[in-house]
Amino acid sequence: MAVLAIFCLFPVYWMIVTSLRPANEVFDTSLWPTAASLDNYVYALNAIPIIEMLGNTLLVSAVVTVVQLFTGLLAAYAFARWRFPFDKLTYTLIALTWLVPFQVVMIPNYLLVADLGLLDSLAALILPHFAAALAILMLAQAMRSFPREVLEAARMDGAKSWRILWEVIAPNLRGTIASLTILIFISTWNEYFWPLLLSRTPENSVIQIGIQMFMTSEGTQWGPLMAASTMASLPILLLYVGLQRQVIQSFMKSGIR
Repeated sequence: MAVLAIFCLFPVYWMIVTSLRPANEVFDTSLWPTAASLDNYVYALNAIPIIEMLGNTLLVSAVVTVVQLFTGLLAAYAFARWRFPFDKLTYTLIALTWLVPFQVVMIPNYLLVADLGLLDSLAALILPHFAAALAILMLAQAMRSFPREVLEAARMDGAKSWRILWEVIAPNLRGTIASLTILIFISTWNEYFWPLLLSRTPENSVIQIGIQMFMTSEGTQWGPLMAASTMASLPILLLYVGLQRQVIQSFMKSGIR
């Protein structure tokens, strides 16, 4: 396990080391630069608005996570506890949408966003992600295993569906919700194609687009690129370190890694 851990962490280490190399040593193969420098970080911060882009990415990721959890809880409760016409068919269709790559619906979404006049805005990065099949499927499965006796007791006490969802079910699904939160946040943070299609100015873009700006037809600026990548990876790395058990649990439950 130690050997595998070193093998997996080495690319991250090499990214950090490369970001500290001066321009004349960027292709050096030594494990540590002879003269470590923060010049690449200074250059990257001056070349693009990294702090503003990181803030935009954090805002978009947080809003998408909260909204997908909210809509997922509502839809999952309906599928798990109610019976209505074509409920199984609707659930199956939602499950099938999970198999459709987002790139397939990017053009229709782009045309819709353009008609709404939201191009080059953070709202356009958020709106298409208001609901997700992953959230609905994971939460519905968790709710179906919830003890019915507890729900019946709550109904006998006069609780309605809204109160049962938020005061009985949701607090007891903290593990699933935490796992889903991590998955949605990381997925949104790493999103590239949709922001690339919509963004026109760095101030209204996300950090993944900022990183791409160091790769041009004239060549790749590897030092600043690695510096920007390190700053972009830092929040996710901290999330992994702080919530590694939940991250592992989320991957095991979702089955997508």
